[in-house]
Amino acid sequence: MTNNTFKPVFLWGGAVAAHQLEGAYREDGKGLSIADFLTLGNANKPRRLTDTIEDEEYYPNHHGIDFYHHYKEDIKLMAEMGFKAFRTSIAWSRIFPNGDEDQPNEAGLAFYDKVFNECRKYNIEPVVTLSHFEMPYHLVKEYGGWSNRKLIDFFGRYAHVCFERYHNKVKYWMTFNEINNQANYENELSVYENSGIKYQIGDNKEQKMYQAAHYELVASAQAVQIGHAIDPSLKIGAMLAFCPIYPNSPKPEDVLFANRAMDSRLYFGDVQVNGTYPNWLQARFRNNNWDLDITSNDLEILQKGTVDYIGFSYYMSFDAKYSDHLDYRENKDLVANPYVKANDWGWQIDPVGLRYALNWMTTRWHKPLFIVENGLGAYDKLTDDHKVHDTYRIAYLRNHIEEMKKAVVDDGVDLMGYLPWGCIDLVSASTGEMKKRYGFIYVDQDDYGHGSLKRYKKDSYYWYKKVIESNGSDLS
Repeated sequence: MTNNTFKPVFLWGGAVAAHQLEGAYREDGKGLSIADFLTLGNANKPRRLTDTIEDEEYYPNHHGIDFYHHYKEDIKLMAEMGFKAFRTSIAWSRIFPNGDEDQPNEAGLAFYDKVFNECRKYNIEPVVTLSHFEMPYHLVKEYGGWSNRKLIDFFGRYAHVCFERYHNKVKYWMTFNEINNQANYENELSVYENSGIKYQIGDNKEQKMYQAAHYELVASAQAVQIGHAIDPSLKIGAMLAFCPIYPNSPKPEDVLFANRAMDSRLYFGDVQVNGTYPNWLQARFRNNNWDLDITSNDLEILQKGTVDYIGFSYYMSFDAKYSDHLDYRENKDLVANPYVKANDWGWQIDPVGLRYALNWMTTRWHKPLFIVENGLGAYDKLTDDHKVHDTYRIAYLRNHIEEMKKAVVDDGVDLMGYLPWGCIDLVSASTGEMKKRYGFIYVDQDDYGHGSLKRYKKDSYYWYKKVIESNGSDLS
């Protein structure tokens, strides 16, 4: 395949999130975020959400990998790999420590000036998420998170400050990371990370999720308008977690159920792209007599604030089997797919599903697409001579890039770039572990923050450098 497989300006790079790598959780005026109250977990033990910082618990996000003090070194390593783009997030609580202040924290703003300047020094495009599972914790305690309409204005103020400050340095933006994870509304961690909601006894969890999601969707649309008013050249996208949901069999009920499950997880994209709620969901609101706070002004904002592109993560596919209901309940309705393998954390590895995802979104939304997360969490071993022979990661990425190529060349998908997740090892969002590693760069640190913090290049580092140099034509 020739170097013309992808656009000449194809954005090869990698992705991280502020709360998973920055550390320095109370430095330079930063406030506490929701991530600061999540304990260490593992594949068999979920992370615990505490009300206070408990002395006997370990909170991995407090330390990350100390990118706050290593950003120059880390960005230089990415530049040497050939990165065209680097996705990160702005920690909302660095800019507005409590989230409801009138004026931002200058020290927080200055830090991101330095990060983006460092990217620009190497001609790396920053791709920035405004809210990536790290809203100020004060907004949870004082306002109930995104169950409160007031957060729309707080987010709007935050977005305005960021767009105004960085629009000459950052062209590509996304509003809310994986906004649709909360479709799994019975998973308390998903709803907490997306919306800062702690369920109370007697809550209708599904209704509460839809209400919070509505406020977020309005806030996202408002942010798009704010950004375009400041600088019309900005590209502001949605960000979805895309997991194809296959029917467990050709049985019509399974096919219909899988389709409804996909709709349930991805209606967020419908609203952000089309500016309206899909008919099936409006019917669901009516049929359940949910009197949601959705105003005519909200609907106008949704119409006027549609996104420029769809950013999405892709790690795995799901398989669903109809039982006795069409209402998708992720914690109960998924079954194992016998045709794909899973990693050590149970995530089903399905490269063909990436091609499926790219085609599905193209057909449905007719927008440019941007893969802003894809990768393999694995147990890496550092040798005595500081090498990591991660052939399994190379194989995973190669297989996914090959399917990505087919989508672009054979299917005509408009793809902006490819940013594998965790391009440098960082704290896992799902478990808080360090040993669940994704990066091309090994960071010498264990689950409890012990280690030298030295950075070492894995075999995948040199492989991905070659991929970028060839614009995806050399995957050997």
